[in-house]
Amino acid sequence: MDVFGLSAEQIDSAGAHWTAREICQQPQIWLDVERLMAAEADRLHRFLAPLLAQPHLRIVLTGAGTSSFVGQCLAPAMARHGRRVEAISTTDLVAGPQSWLSRSTPTLLVSFARSGNSPESVAALELADEHVEYCSHLVVTCNADGALFKRTRGTKNACAILLPEASNDRGFAMTSSFTGMLLAAALAFEVLPAGAETTSVLAQLAPRILPGCVALLRSLVRGAFERVIYLGSNELNGLAREAALKMLELTDGQVVTAADSALGFRHGPKTILNRSSLVVVFLCNDPYTRRYELDLLKELRRDGVAGRIVALSTAPIEGQHADDVLLAEGTSHAPAIGDLEACCAYALFAQSLALLRSLALGVRPDNPNAAGTVSRVVQGVSIYPWTRSR
Repeated sequence: MDVFGLSAEQIDSAGAHWTAREICQQPQIWLDVERLMAAEADRLHRFLAPLLAQPHLRIVLTGAGTSSFVGQCLAPAMARHGRRVEAISTTDLVAGPQSWLSRSTPTLLVSFARSGNSPESVAALELADEHVEYCSHLVVTCNADGALFKRTRGTKNACAILLPEASNDRGFAMTSSFTGMLLAAALAFEVLPAGAETTSVLAQLAPRILPGCVALLRSLVRGAFERVIYLGSNELNGLAREAALKMLELTDGQVVTAADSALGFRHGPKTILNRSSLVVVFLCNDPYTRRYELDLLKELRRDGVAGRIVALSTAPIEGQHADDVLLAEGTSHAPAIGDLEACCAYALFAQSLALLRSLALGVRPDNPNAAGTVSRVVQGVSIYPWTRSR
């Protein structure tokens, strides 16, 4: 655990026992997930192949909070593979089913959940079953004892992927559960290559973050930034939103966060910048999109308003700054690293930054909300019956 420059005793006494371990264990989780998906490949193919062969199938990726951001990361990649796919949170589905559920459209609801015990998780599944004529379910979860996983047992129109127990994060914030579910679903829908190819790429990227970026991370924390803004496009837009939530959660709201796309940031949100702001730009590998991101990166540095700007990239950056993080060596052409793999590596950076900022503020990351107004598994949500108007 000295990867963060702190001993295990220091981390434990600061209330970060589980969070630190669950961040650091992710490379092992990725290997375990790859092995799991290889073992489950035939079963998943038998379930998914007939559904994906339907020309009008609608795929809805859903979850709440961090789990919803898994779908937001995955949707652009699936769309490029020719799928009709939408990322819609369970909180939106449950609050407004009339806006999101289509009775006559064949639908595969893909539910992501760490515990599977949040009230909206099961409610979204049941609403879809009741109000969509041809509905199937793929559940991706980390908890064998969760209500969502149990709901799929013996159900003909449902299939579940149960991740290794270690991915069921015991800390407050989702870390290894986030990247584990993202990797599992990407392999299930074949938007990442099966076998060791994907995990070997991730194994090369991970050490460039931990321990490779620890000195930079600690330097950023010493800046005591009061605002952190994450920017990303395509798959990395979902990651930007997850990174912003992670900082907000682990600092108990003491650090203001925002997330946007490179082009969207100019349209008003850019006004958040001041000298106490840190901007983290997740650069994607699509050469067309990347041009817009690099334009914004140059503009932000030229403006000189933000306190500090960091760009993460898996390809060389023209005019690279000392704070930029290059995760892969190569030529001026983008290497064969997709943005879903980059999501996992960049998530390590964002999670570690949030953890170290939390510790610097004296917050206890395993239970950051000492007042108890928010909880690891959301509670206090009443689910109301809904009848579709004819």
